[in-house]
Amino acid sequence: MFNLPDASIHALETLLYSISTVLYLPVLLGIAALVLHMLLCLGIYAAEWLERRRGVRVLVATARRDMAAVLTASDGEPGPGLDARLERVVQRADAAGVRRLDAVRFVVRVGPALGLMGTLIPMGISLAGLAQGNLPKMAESMTTAFTATVVGLACSVTAYVLGLAREHWLRADLTDISYAAETLLATHEHKGAPHLVRAGA
Repeated sequence: MFNLPDASIHALETLLYSISTVLYLPVLLGIAALVLHMLLCLGIYAAEWLERRRGVRVLVATARRDMAAVLTASDGEPGPGLDARLERVVQRADAAGVRRLDAVRFVVRVGPALGLMGTLIPMGISLAGLAQGNLPKMAESMTTAFTATVVGLACSVTAYVLGLAREHWLRADLTDISYAAETLLATHEHKGAPHLVRAGA
């Protein structure tokens, strides 16, 4: 069985420890940035909730305006490809909604990952402090470790809840946008089989 010399193993351990130590500050900065991002998302969500309470749905209004522009550009005549142009409007609305949803969804995965890294790296530093008999440094590192875990999980849970709410809004908006497109096609269609405009799931 092949065994590495003790010096080589020690060198690898030192290299890995150095890498984790280098990542310590970026991970803490990442967790802080994640908190700021979630505060921004909460503010945007609150503003959109108030708008929807007043009956203002930006995604639907923008899609209706774009569909009206498509009809105006075609001089009110359906012509070949009108259903495709309206479907493109629906797909653009779907993509815009998904982009806004992804701004929250990624925190569900990134939050626990950064929290775990922010936990394990300080624990390694605290163990090194314990080996040197530096108990204050060990206590400080352990406090940082557990705080990073709590903050990362809190961001993840908040993002999950916001993601569920935004997904519900998006599905409702896309249903109304698709219905509006179908209604426009039915209104302006003179002959031929009905066309279907589907929103992306």
